[in-house]
Amino acid sequence: MPTGNKDLLVEPPMGKVSTVSALGPTLGLDIGGTKLATAMVTPDGRHHGLQIAPTRREDGPDDVLRRLFDLGRASIDAAGLGSPWAVGISCGGPLDALAGVLECPPHLPGWLDIPIADTTSREFGVPTVLENDATAAALAEYQFGAGVCARSLIYLTVSTGIGGGSVIDGQLHRGATGNGGELGHITVRPGGRHCTCGRRGCLEAYCSGTQIAARAAEAVALAQETGRRTELAGIEPLTAAHVSQAAARGDAVAVDVWQETVELLGQALTDLVNVFEPDVAVLGGGVTRAGAMLLDPVAHIVRANAMGREAEVVRLELATLGDVVGVVGAAAVAWDRLGASH
Repeated sequence: MPTGNKDLLVEPPMGKVSTVSALGPTLGLDIGGTKLATAMVTPDGRHHGLQIAPTRREDGPDDVLRRLFDLGRASIDAAGLGSPWAVGISCGGPLDALAGVLECPPHLPGWLDIPIADTTSREFGVPTVLENDATAAALAEYQFGAGVCARSLIYLTVSTGIGGGSVIDGQLHRGATGNGGELGHITVRPGGRHCTCGRRGCLEAYCSGTQIAARAAEAVALAQETGRRTELAGIEPLTAAHVSQAAARGDAVAVDVWQETVELLGQALTDLVNVFEPDVAVLGGGVTRAGAMLLDPVAHIVRANAMGREAEVVRLELATLGDVVGVVGAAAVAWDRLGASH
């Protein structure tokens, strides 16, 4: 059921002083594979009239968009801030951000070349921008979350898959076609596990929540063949949360899987720190609910292996915006891309 109770979620701190303060409340729409979220977002980064509902992606794009727009109107009414200044949409790619077209996002099967920005503009009567969800989240954390005091930030979301984004010297990095920041597809094991992108050995193929669970299931099967005991045996469906919790209790099989996870994530993050030399590196997404179990060993690896002053300068933080990062990020990219013309 949709919910308008924003008290259930983390409120962001006051963000960076910028031109967004001169702009108006913006409607943020976040399209995920499992849930839709909408809210009106004010230029201080706070959300109002939050609505959440299942995506039901099997219903197809026409039905999902109809319900998304209904949620958006419910957010506008609940917020009581009047009509939105603009609309921002956050969604996983591949997409054409400048054209506002969802090309073929794998988490939304059958969504091929959907002109979502134009459709949304007609629906609400205001300008609309589309952005990759991880890129939008990076800007949200930079302006209103863990990166408020930073000049440069890299953001890695560790969830069903692994995505990322970066803000360098105050500028959001988008890449030549708007799909830059595929940080989950750094190769950590050449020739390794198959990845959803079609390559082998990507970070996502090892450290996403989906693949942590898959590796754990393989480890459980091997343990049973060799007579090794593990509390993970018999859990269906096995999740990354089960693995981190069992590892915290000292289960040897879970410890092995979790140790490989943090080692590969730390290795990838070290490379990113060496390349970008950010003030802060932020980890978000469902897997980070493990908290210190994830952050502490990853931070230790980065500090032990990053080059020179990068290791001394970078702060490693967990994301602070929680479940509202998508809607806040959607609004943030609308202000970022449309603000210069107002």
